[in-house]
Amino acid sequence: MDASARPLATYPVHLGLGSTTAFLPEFDGSPAWYERYVHDTEADGTEGRLVSLHTFTEPWTTWEMHPHGAELVVCTSGTLVLIQQTDAGIRSVTLGAGDAVVNPPGVWHTADVDVEATVLFVTAGVGTENRAR
Repeated sequence: MDASARPLATYPVHLGLGSTTAFLPEFDGSPAWYERYVHDTEADGTEGRLVSLHTFTEPWTTWEMHPHGAELVVCTSGTLVLIQQTDAGIRSVTLGAGDAVVNPPGVWHTADVDVEATVLFVTAGVGTENRAR
């Protein structure tokens, strides 16, 4: 087992079946990275989770939705306004450092950031969909 520390923003983690945990290849944000991740972890199905850390300095340009599982969103620094589109309408939740919220399965969500926010995500990523904001 490699006990070396790695920056989570650069090397996301996959939580898999049997309580396994594995660092992933260096994250570059490309569609190809996500395609490799899905291919390499497909045996875990909807139970696999992607753990990632991202810093945002501006509002998201897309909406996303995870159809097969909930997503935990934890703001670790700064302020983020998470926007969820539910059957009941649009809901906004302001997260400051240490605050958390859950995106339920199938709920479209996006975010606004005024200055800078760093956010930890634990995502059920199988089948994730994106659309323009």
